Formats: sequence, C-alpha cells, structure tokens
Amino acid sequence: MKISARNTLKGTIKSIIKGPVNGEVVIDIGGGNLITSIITTQSIDNMDLKVGKLVYAIVKANEVLVAVD
Repeated sequence: MKISARNTLKGTIKSIIKGPVNGEVVIDIGGGNLITSIITTQSIDNMDLKVGKLVYAIVKANEVLVAVD
C-alpha cells in the first residue's frame, strides 16, 4: 500500500456502530490509545470491517476533526 499521508497508524478494530448513513469505527492503536473514525456505512460494508480486524488509521492534517464530550 502506497499513500501520500505521513501519519499511518496500525491498529485493531475495537468496536463498530453502524448508522443508516455513517458509522463509528474505534481502532485500538496500542498503548491504551484509541482512534475513532466516522466513515460511511457503505465503506464499512465494502471493506468488510469487523471487530478484531487489523486496519490502518490514516490521518491527514487537513482532515483532522476535534470533538469534546
């Protein structure tokens, strides 16, 4: 896999919550750190994402969102 993004983090899917349009995918990147990504439900299905699957979180500076609880 070759990509232009500089920040690629390998991890395992911890949870998936699918909605009608978008879904939330939580990725465990180790060291007690989690990354949550919001992607389309269609993308979840197309990539056959499942809990426990090894994936890569790819972060581009112009696509980082910040949220608070």
